Amino acid sequence: MVLSFGLLIVGFVVLILGADWLVSGASGLAKRLNVPDLVIGLTVVAFGTSAPELMVNLMAAINGVSEIALTNILGSNTINTFIILGISALIYPIKSQKSSRRYEIPLSLFAGLIVLVMGTEFFSLCDGQAVISRSDGVILLFIFSLFMYYTLRMAKRKKNKKNKHQEGFRPMKIWKAILLVVLGLLGLMIGGHLIVDNAVKIATVWGVSQAVIGVTVVALGTSLPELATSAIAAFKKNSDLAIGNVIGSNIFNVFFVLGISAVVRPLNSYPNLWIDASLAALGSMLLLFFVTSNHSHKIKRWQGALFLLCYVIYLVWLLTSL
Repeated sequence: MVLSFGLLIVGFVVLILGADWLVSGASGLAKRLNVPDLVIGLTVVAFGTSAPELMVNLMAAINGVSEIALTNILGSNTINTFIILGISALIYPIKSQKSSRRYEIPLSLFAGLIVLVMGTEFFSLCDGQAVISRSDGVILLFIFSLFMYYTLRMAKRKKNKKNKHQEGFRPMKIWKAILLVVLGLLGLMIGGHLIVDNAVKIATVWGVSQAVIGVTVVALGTSLPELATSAIAAFKKNSDLAIGNVIGSNIFNVFFVLGISAVVRPLNSYPNLWIDASLAALGSMLLLFFVTSNHSHKIKRWQGALFLLCYVIYLVWLLTSL
């Protein structure tokens, strides 16, 4: 048991280091090829912060551990909104942009609802078992492609005035960038494998469902990059990054990560899916209400505290219902 916990922690460390190396290497390579900074941020960095969830989900899907694949995504999105935005708003009130209120936050809300619909028996049946099927995965990926198209179109309208590198800028050497990408991918694969295997072992020893471990321990571990990014952004009073990182991750997790996972192997539903998916949707609903209910369009400190309180209530219910 102690060994499994130790290996789980090692898995998280290796996973996060792998994501960091991958982002650094890919960004360095992209700059070498003169890819604009904005495009790097919308693709490489977005992928990097969701890379832990992606790798854990792929490992879980390949191994047939669908409960961890689903709860990792729903748990990560819930933690992103209630914990990460809650902590960030306590550090400094977070102001939202008009485009976030109109498009990104509603899409994040839709993400929770579509998982709820796809994972409910009434809508999706396969031999008496509700599943998120391969066709559902294709639908999720199609929606994600539309989101990326919209994002890149919006990015082109905001031309970067600093097209040239600053004086003294030294691009990363090609061999170093490629080495970081390779090491990053290896770190993601090794870390994801350690997390899935040991999470299953811990759930078995404790006698709890894999869903409980997935929605709490695994989800929190894979959300660490988002937590660090948003907390630091809030401390530096960078509201765009603090809220954009969370909402972007929620959208990326459901439409890209879950979409790929379902295409690899259909994911069976589990008893508490409707609660977890509803909670993920509720987080986005509260966020949308908070940023549209005041003239400053901010998530205030008391609202951040309310986010945290909601998650504590959910966690107490989850643990007492075991």
